[in-house]
Amino acid sequence: MTNCDQMYIAGQWQTARGQAVALINPATEQSAGDLICASPAQVTEAVDAARAAFDAGWGQLDTLSRAEYLRAFVAALEERREELAQCISAEIGTPIDFARAGQVGAAFAHLEATLTALDHLVNDRPLTQFDAHRIRYEPLGVAVLITPWNWPLNQVVLKVGAALAAGCCVVLKPSELSSRTAVILAKAIEAAGLPKGVFNLILGDGAVGAALVEIPQIDIVSFTGSTATGREIAKQAAQHFTRTTLELGGKSPNILFADCDLPTAVRQGVAHCFRNSGQSCNAATRMLVQRDVYDDAVALAVEAAEQTYLDAPDHPGGHQGPLVSQAQYERVQRYLQIAKDEGARFAYGGAGRPDGIEAGFYARPTVLADVTPEMTVFKDEIFGPVLCMTPFDTEDEAIAFANDSPYGLAGYIQTADEARADRVAQRLRVGMVQVNGKSREGGAPFGGMGQSGSGREAGLWGIRAFQDIKSISGVARTN
Repeated sequence: MTNCDQMYIAGQWQTARGQAVALINPATEQSAGDLICASPAQVTEAVDAARAAFDAGWGQLDTLSRAEYLRAFVAALEERREELAQCISAEIGTPIDFARAGQVGAAFAHLEATLTALDHLVNDRPLTQFDAHRIRYEPLGVAVLITPWNWPLNQVVLKVGAALAAGCCVVLKPSELSSRTAVILAKAIEAAGLPKGVFNLILGDGAVGAALVEIPQIDIVSFTGSTATGREIAKQAAQHFTRTTLELGGKSPNILFADCDLPTAVRQGVAHCFRNSGQSCNAATRMLVQRDVYDDAVALAVEAAEQTYLDAPDHPGGHQGPLVSQAQYERVQRYLQIAKDEGARFAYGGAGRPDGIEAGFYARPTVLADVTPEMTVFKDEIFGPVLCMTPFDTEDEAIAFANDSPYGLAGYIQTADEARADRVAQRLRVGMVQVNGKSREGGAPFGGMGQSGSGREAGLWGIRAFQDIKSISGVARTN
C-alpha cells in the first residue's frame, strides 16, 4: 500500500514533510505503508490558513449559506460512500458490512442531525419578549479537531459538521491509524467548493496534535480519545485559556433488574459490549444483574458470546474483526491477566487469539463473571471485547455500583417498571441514559462527566460547543 502523505491546507493539496510512522494491517500484521506527518511549519501554516479564512468572513456568513455548503459536502461525501467503507475496513479492521451500515451509516445520520439543527438555528434573539436586550451566539474562531481511530468517519463529521455550521474554520488532525479515511473526507470538502482555508487537514501522530494545541492563535480544541491524552490537552490548552471540548473514555454500566426481558436484555447487552470489537467509548461493558436472575444472565451471556465469531474484515457477515493494533491487543491481554490474578471467573473466552487464527490482532470475546467493585477490570476501560458481570441485591446497591467509577459517559437500564427506570436514570452520574434498548434520537447530545470529559456533541449541542455568547443591550438587531 502506498504511503499516506497528502494534506489539504488553504484549499491546496501538499505533501507532508515530517517524520514517517509505520502502519500495520490489523488483520494480517503486514505493512500498510507509512503515514508521513506534517512538519512544524505545516502545522503553523494550517492554523494560519484557518485564521485567514475566518477573518475573511466565514464566521459572518449567514446560516443559510453555510447550510448550502454543508449540503454540497454531504452530497460529495455520499458519492464516496463505498470508498469510505472499504477504507475504514482496511484501516482499522472493521468488517465490511458493519463499516457500511454502522460506521458510515452513523456518520451520515449525524450530518443530517447537524443540518436539521442548522436549519432551525437562531443566533441572535431577544432575551425576553422585548427587543431591548439581545443574546447572540457567535463562532469562537479557529477550531482544532483531534479525532480517534475507532469511529474514523463518525467522529470526524461530528466535529467538522458542527464547527462549520457554527461558523468556525477548522484544522483537522485525525488519528495516525485512520488518516486515509480523513483524506477521502477532505476530497469531498474540496469538491463541495468551500472557501480556501475554511477546512484544513494535517496528518500526524500525537506529537503533531500536541504541537497544534500549543499554538496560542487557536480558539477551541475539540478532542475525542483517551482520558490520559485528554488530561494533557486540557493542561496545555489552559495555558492560553483555549476552550476545550473533551469526549473521553467510559466504563458504562448496564443494569438488569429481575423484571426485565432477560434474554433480550442480555443478548443486546453482549452485542453492545462486543460491537466494533469492544472499541467504543460508550460500550456497555459492566453488566450489573439483580441476584435473583444473575446465574441465568451469565448463562445467557455465554450463549451470546458463543455465537460471536471472528473473521477477516473483507468478508461479508455479522462477525467481529481484529483490534486495531498490537498495542491494543496487548492492552486487552494485560487486563485479562489482571482479571485472572484478582479472581474474576472466566465464564467464556480468555487470553490469546481464537483457535484457528494465526495472525492479526484478534482478541477472544470474553465474559468475566463474579467481578467485584474492588477489581481493576470493574473500573478500568479495557477497550476490547470483554464483558464484566456483577450481581447486585437492591436498587440502591445497583446505583452505587453503577456510580462507582471515575467515568460518567453512558448508562443503560433494563426493567419493566417505568417508574423505577426513571428514578434510576436520574440518579446515575452519567451524561446519557438508555432504557430497555431504546436508541438515542438523532441530534441528542453525546458526552459525559468526570473522566469521560466535558462538553457535548451532535445536533444543536454540537454546534453550540463551537460558539460563544454575547449579550447586547440598548440596540435592536438591524440586519
